[in-house]
Amino acid sequence: MGGTKLTSDDAVRTATGRGFGEWGELLDAWGARGQSHGDIVSRLIEEHRMGTWWAQTVTVEYERSRGLRPRNGGRDGRFTVSASRTIEASVEDVYRAVIEPATRAQWLDGDRLATRTTQPNKSARFDWSDGATRVNIGFVDKGTKTQIALAHERIVDEETANSFKAYWRDSLTKLMQQLESS
Repeated sequence: MGGTKLTSDDAVRTATGRGFGEWGELLDAWGARGQSHGDIVSRLIEEHRMGTWWAQTVTVEYERSRGLRPRNGGRDGRFTVSASRTIEASVEDVYRAVIEPATRAQWLDGDRLATRTTQPNKSARFDWSDGATRVNIGFVDKGTKTQIALAHERIVDEETANSFKAYWRDSLTKLMQQLESS
């Protein structure tokens, strides 16, 4: 199957008994091109006793190889980009730097986030100022360090997705520098 794969063909074969190409042929014969993502995943789980993660992996790779899904995109044509960093700071400090608008403005150029929901020191969900996209951020406490992982969802085109990817990579680097220098 073409494109960038989520995992190797050998790994999928070891885990599922078939390689990506074989799954593609089987799914084509079933008529998967005309099915929803969820229907394909369900079929792989129910009829082929595949675990959820492998069913998702095989389905996404199938959709990419058949031109049904762009890289970093969904079947709806929208894109998601992600960025993460591990920061030498407590989870409380990292969370606070993301949640508090005044602190966030110090590292986030052009802060355009409106808070949707938060779980203290665990996650935060925001609407982006365009009203159409969302930003989800997770925090993992690693003792003296914190891992922060961000996903910006519902982006309408690949060019904008690439811009956001660079924006978030730079912004999280600024956050890391700010917290590690204080």
